Amino acid sequence: MNRMWRGVAGWGLMLAAGVANAQAFDAVRLEGPEGQGQGRVGVAAIAGHRYLGSDERRYMLLPTVDYRWANGWFAGVGNGIGYRFGSSPQLQYGLRVTADFGRKENRSEVLRGLGDIPRRPQLGTFLNWQVTRDVSFTSSLRYGSGEDRDGLVLDLGANTGMQLAPRWRLGVGVGVTWVNRAWMQSYFGITPEQSARSGYAVSTVGAGVRDLKASGTLIYFIDRDWAATLAVSASALQGDARDSVIVRERTPVSAVLAVGYRF
Repeated sequence: MNRMWRGVAGWGLMLAAGVANAQAFDAVRLEGPEGQGQGRVGVAAIAGHRYLGSDERRYMLLPTVDYRWANGWFAGVGNGIGYRFGSSPQLQYGLRVTADFGRKENRSEVLRGLGDIPRRPQLGTFLNWQVTRDVSFTSSLRYGSGEDRDGLVLDLGANTGMQLAPRWRLGVGVGVTWVNRAWMQSYFGITPEQSARSGYAVSTVGAGVRDLKASGTLIYFIDRDWAATLAVSASALQGDARDSVIVRERTPVSAVLAVGYRF
């Protein structure tokens, strides 16, 4: 790929993967040469769902901003706040703080009686491996979400891309998310108290794979600093998440259309 497009392509892939999953913080995406500062700002129109497993649509228009400092620190909407330790250009690893945005009971009638899941800060680590210019693997571990702040989420992903034309690039990715029992119970289980309020039967769930994901991203390079991105992400709920009484859509699909500027 032409050198002038690499940073913009990175912005597009970061935005598509992160925003299309409703700011899931499933991976850290840091583009550009190590030891140099770089930022990205833009706006994204998102077509998602009211909660994971919902069949009701939720539409949002959100600003996005991310910045990476030359000394290894980074902060922003897509990556959270963290630090990348010095390593080879092919390997990225570090620590970060992100957010779990919880879930509001009033978001859907399906959730009535289950109460709110509070917003929580999450502490985590990440490790990325750039195998070739167009193939990469990502991993992210985050802890601190859910009712009792003991939810654990592990995301693993693989991504590749190809240049379709001088100004067009296609990216595809797959991923899997594993969660511990505390996270699964907070979001997909039913406690006796919730059962009494909602009428749902008591449900105790366990740790396991929450979902499998696949995504496609199409990027148009307006110039060397501006890019437009269209991304579609599909998930397939698994195990106890798929069988939860609140799940109405087992294979939710989300989309994002974004425009951004690199500085």
